[in-house]
Amino acid sequence: RHELKGTFVMIHQHAEEYYPGGAKPMIDDGCLENADVIFGTHLWATEPLGTILCRPGAVMAAADRFTINIHGKGGHGAHPHDTKDAVLIGSQIVSSLQHIVSRKVNPIQSAVISTGSFIADNPFNVIADQATLIGTARSFDENVRSMLEKEIEAVVKGVCTMHGASYEYNYERGYPAVVNHPAETSHLVSIAKNTEGVQHVIDGEPQMGGEDFAYYLQNVKGTFFFTGAAPEQPERVYSHHHPKFDINEKAMLTAAKVLAGAAITYHML
Repeated sequence: RHELKGTFVMIHQHAEEYYPGGAKPMIDDGCLENADVIFGTHLWATEPLGTILCRPGAVMAAADRFTINIHGKGGHGAHPHDTKDAVLIGSQIVSSLQHIVSRKVNPIQSAVISTGSFIADNPFNVIADQATLIGTARSFDENVRSMLEKEIEAVVKGVCTMHGASYEYNYERGYPAVVNHPAETSHLVSIAKNTEGVQHVIDGEPQMGGEDFAYYLQNVKGTFFFTGAAPEQPERVYSHHHPKFDINEKAMLTAAKVLAGAAITYHML
């Protein structure tokens, strides 16, 4: 420790999976006070052990959430002409939302709209008067992000108006995009290439997943990278959030070496 120059802080990333996450409270509590740079990593269960993926610029997307409540008119399943079917309306909205990305977003840019929940609980012979759709919108560019928020409501309004239904729309902005700083990313790459246990350093593709590490990078320079952590047995490799998800814990040592090396040598630039 006496050979280290400067102060080094290790931040445990907590509550990352659900907005508002843990990064903002940590920043508010002073974890970045007097910090010059920050490096972070995410173990990646589908990449081989010994692989580091890092790139400058946007690496993870802004992750937003939308909720749509549809108010129609219920009735007997034998008399659909007397109803305003919330399930039918919701189904058309889910389908129409996909046209936003395919016809409103520049193909050179990236965006995702996914409806993850469709709730309209009724007996089999009753047409629903209410339905709730919950989903996520992902993007890298702030202009695209604002456009998605606006266009989703335009679709909802159009479909509901066509059917004579009403709606409530709520769009919650989650984590912003994770945007790596070029010089710090270049430094990280050079360190990783000379770190024991690292076999491959790859310019990885951007991911549409979200990360609250984005807030750290909005406050100080730094970079966020992925550390390969796939189990040695191919049959045990599953993507993140899969019920059989697992990692090779040796990857934690690799990640620690790269993180420490990047931080300790940063002021030697």
